[in-house]
Amino acid sequence: MDIKAAVVRAPHGAFAIEPVRLDSPHADEVLVKLTATGICHSDVAIVEQILPLPMPFVLGHEGAGVVVEVGKSVTSVAKGDHVVLTFGSCGSCLSCTTGHPAYCASQPQLNFGMRRPDGTPTIHDARGEPLNAVFFGQSSFATHSIAPQRNVVKVKRDAPLRFLGPLGCGLMTGAGAVLNVLKPGRDATFVIFGTGALGFAALFAAKLTGCRRIVAVDRVKSRLELARQLGATEVIDTSTTDLDQALAQIGGCDRALDTTGVPKVIEAAVRSLKVCGEVALVGASSEHTLSTDILHMISGRVIRGVVEGDAEPQKFIPYLVDQFLAGGFPIDRIAGFFPFEQINAAVSAGTSGRTVKPVIEFN
Repeated sequence: MDIKAAVVRAPHGAFAIEPVRLDSPHADEVLVKLTATGICHSDVAIVEQILPLPMPFVLGHEGAGVVVEVGKSVTSVAKGDHVVLTFGSCGSCLSCTTGHPAYCASQPQLNFGMRRPDGTPTIHDARGEPLNAVFFGQSSFATHSIAPQRNVVKVKRDAPLRFLGPLGCGLMTGAGAVLNVLKPGRDATFVIFGTGALGFAALFAAKLTGCRRIVAVDRVKSRLELARQLGATEVIDTSTTDLDQALAQIGGCDRALDTTGVPKVIEAAVRSLKVCGEVALVGASSEHTLSTDILHMISGRVIRGVVEGDAEPQKFIPYLVDQFLAGGFPIDRIAGFFPFEQINAAVSAGTSGRTVKPVIEFN
């Protein structure tokens, strides 16, 4: 079918809305008319070549919309269902069958392979040339998307779809890192480094656990102010405060989550860990190497990388939807909406810090 998609054709380039041709869904695929799609740091990382995948590309991996067609072998959803699109996994490897699909053996191919597993493209441009797509199995910077049924999560019809797309990646990652991995106790000191979308999702999740001391760290004052409003008990402004000193003043961390991917920030987080403390890493930046004191780490301290919150999307996304509807996961307080045609403005708003979670909406 003929649709419109945002195509980026060169590294560090802008998105351009283009007419493209979307393939028909295969037997195990679902065609979704998108309502909205969140913009995630991973999308920007491709454009900026932090993750160096080749152009031209149709990105987007936090889509939400309505099913308009299903392949003949699809049983999990039907036409008219409201759905959130998420990452791909095979469903049959050891990680998938033991409840950890984010660590699927086929994860690189299914999410970053740019083609279906059989090698066929899903999107062609107006000249008939195939575009790199199938990003996280969906490439949802487009009016319509096709995705394997394992990527498609049915959600309640009374939940407003315009808010739900980011649950498919960023918000699931932040919340899952807390609820599935770190699990801070009621009396723990939990420190969140970076108050972007992942950081706020972690803040909401920490409140759900009953953790009574939640510290937000950032250099953007407006985000720290919002973090206080939404449940942070303390904040550290690194634009005016030495991070090591501030962490020492709070007595160090029992649990910490780094969303920045900045080695100097991570190193400070590690130095602040109490005995048997743990820091989870979910962010990435252009710098990939950090240094730490081995003797410090031997005292029961843990540095752990986390993918997609170590979540099972078919269970975890509906849970987060329920929490949103109940008021315990206030996505609406961090989302900023932009028309599809203003996707570049949305990206700029997110990277500058003006908007915590930019979301593009389709007519």
